[in-house]
Amino acid sequence: PYMLVIGDRELETNTVAVRTRSGEDLGAMSVDDLANRFSLEIARRGHAVLEE
Repeated sequence: PYMLVIGDRELETNTVAVRTRSGEDLGAMSVDDLANRFSLEIARRGHAVLEE
């Protein structure tokens, strides 16, 4: 799970501040970069399930 923060700074730069549920700050990234990150994580999980 992730927490996404969109404040004034993010609105100005068209980014999203991303943190993990454990509190790790992943920094600001574009929505496209975030979508790519999620896609990669989903793909990796799919491979892990297939390998089990």
